Order: sequence, then structure tokens, then C-alpha cells
Amino acid sequence: MTQPQGAHLVGSVNYDDAETTMRTAATELGGRLKRIPDGEVGKRFHWIMFQPDVLGQAEGIERVGDEPIPFPAGIDARPLRLADGIDPNSIILPHLGYASAARESYAIFTRLRDEGTVAPGVRFQVSLPTPVAVISSFFSGDDRKAIEPLYRDAILRELEEIVENIPHDDLAIQWDVASEMGIIEGASGYGAVMQAWWAGDPFDGLVARLVHLIDAVPDDVEVGVHLCYGDAGEKHFIEPRDTGNLVRFANAVMRDARHTLTWLHLPVPIDRDDDAYFAPLDDLALTTGTELYLGLVHREDGVAGAQRRITAALPHAAEFGVATECGIGRAPEGTTEGILRTHAEVAAVW
Repeated sequence: MTQPQGAHLVGSVNYDDAETTMRTAATELGGRLKRIPDGEVGKRFHWIMFQPDVLGQAEGIERVGDEPIPFPAGIDARPLRLADGIDPNSIILPHLGYASAARESYAIFTRLRDEGTVAPGVRFQVSLPTPVAVISSFFSGDDRKAIEPLYRDAILRELEEIVENIPHDDLAIQWDVASEMGIIEGASGYGAVMQAWWAGDPFDGLVARLVHLIDAVPDDVEVGVHLCYGDAGEKHFIEPRDTGNLVRFANAVMRDARHTLTWLHLPVPIDRDDDAYFAPLDDLALTTGTELYLGLVHREDGVAGAQRRITAALPHAAEFGVATECGIGRAPEGTTEGILRTHAEVAAVW
């Protein structure tokens, strides 16, 4: 292979609404996309930052601090705690907002398909955060262990509602896996946020948790995994030394999961066009039928930079498609079309 096959949009896209996202993606990328997300618009624009506003509505969960911490899109960024003396089993979490957003965006997706903008056979992609991300980001201490089963069940209820309301042959689910990589890498600069709260080997616990989420997706629904090092301000929370830990984690998950991954996405930092970064991909044991996407498209250096990283990756990955290293929702306004065109220029049509 001399050119990557196809492209993948990780999730967030810097447009104001789902219709603009899907219409533009379908137009710019055409036959390079097997799946189209809605861009994670509205409250989801900042990934999981809206979840404290949702969870804080539950009786027995309190916000930490007396004054809201203002965040864009009217979000209050204060963390959460369990109220003193509360029995965690008595807490009833509200709807998290992912299923309702998916239903609304799927209606737009089908309308665009009916008018011929979205091609037949392209699936509607829904990206969901892992419980580890939300719990590690907004709870602390013993509250993490107490809230984990509640939030896990809540996100799985969102998944259940999504698969009940969207035809399975139209649907693709992506699990966004970020905090897990921080725990594996030992991102000590983030304190307890990047530390496990369960007994035993943290790595084994992370594998088991992600496998549980993957296997909760029905067999006839596509499921993918986006491994991530964050993109706050378009910067990783820690820079990976190479793809070694990504490969180790992905291999363990694919080995243990019953549901075959439809795709796997791995990030590539902008300054890594060296052989050492990609060399561990030699050991990546992709399951049969799993598509690999490398997040080597960056807005700052466009086609030329992507081509350098493609050249470095090719000796270690026989087949792969292209993507950005994370979502492009926080990319500067006015840069989205250029990023999408870079995908199109460096990737072949499926």
C-alpha cells in the first residue's frame, strides 16, 4: 500500500450544528468515510465537561465549592462529591444526554441520506465516553469507587436507548478512551486524576472495563475504540514516547473482547515522523476485519506533514486509514474545511 485507505472522523467537529457537520463531511470526504458523526455539537462540544451539570442534578450528589466555575457554553466546571451520609445505592442518576442527542442527530442523518447527500451504506457514528474518564475527572477519593457502578450502568442505559432507537445496520458506536492512557502512562503531573482507584494491577482493570463496554454493544452494531492522550488547547496531557503502550493496551482489549472491533484509532503527535514512534506497530495484533486509523493529520502542517508521517508509518502498518489525533471540535474557527480536505488529499476512496 502506498496510500492510506479511507478516513475516520474521531467525533467532535468545529461547526455549530449537526446538519452542517454531516453535510460538510459527506461532501468533502465522500467515499472515504464509512461513518459520519454529528460533530458533538451543543453541550457536548467540550466532550465530557457538561456531565457535572447533569450529574449534579441527582439527589445525593453535590457540587464542590459554593460558586460556579464558568466554562464555555454555559457549563459549570465544578467537580462533584457524594453528600455526607448518603447511601450510594440510593442515588438515581438522570439521563446523561447522549441518547437524546443521538436520536435528534440521527433524524438529520436520515434526511440527508434521503436527499442524496449522505451515501447509502454510510453509518451514523455515536461517540461515548468511558466511565473512567468521567469518574476520574470529576470525583475524588473514595467517591470514585462508590460512583463507578452507578455511572457505568447509566452510560450503558444510554447505549441501550441508542440501539433501541437507531437501526443496527445504520449505527456505529465509538468508545472514547483518554484517561485510561494517562493511567497507563503514569501521567503524574495530573495527580489523582490519572490514578486508578481499584485493587490489583491498574492495567488489567482498565482492560476489563473497556472490554465490558465493547461487549455491551450488540453484535450487529459496529464498535470502535479511539485511544487518546487528550487535546486540551490542542495539546496532549502527556506525550507518548512511542506507540508501545497503545499497542499493548489495544492487543489486550482485542484479545479479551468477544465483540470484534470494527475499527481502532491511534494518535500520532505532530512532531513524530520518525521510525521509532511507529516501530511498536509491528506487534499490533489486529483482529480479522478490524480497520486501523492513524491520527496523523494535523492542521498546522496539512498534507505535507501528513505525508511525512504516512511514510514513517508504512513500514510498520501494511494497511491503515487516516484521521486526526483527536476530535477537531476545538480547532480554530475557519480551519475545519482545510483539515477535512487534508484527509481527502492523503487518503484513497474505499
